[in-house]
Amino acid sequence: MLEQTELVERLLEENEDFKKAYMEHKGYKQRVMELEKKGILNDEEVLEEKRLKKLKLALKDDMEQMLAAVDG
Repeated sequence: MLEQTELVERLLEENEDFKKAYMEHKGYKQRVMELEKKGILNDEEVLEEKRLKKLKLALKDDMEQMLAAVDG
């Protein structure tokens, strides 16, 4: 059984769908962090933050399913 980080590294090299999801997730995470640093957000930013968090979570779920399929 491979460690989680080894599985992630393997999929990043071998699986384009996983790599795409990983990179999108990373981008969403970065943007959410930028918004959180602002402190006070306007209405548009609040909606963007909520949308990004939902997208980020969906991608995380997708990546976890891909990891489980490989590790299965």
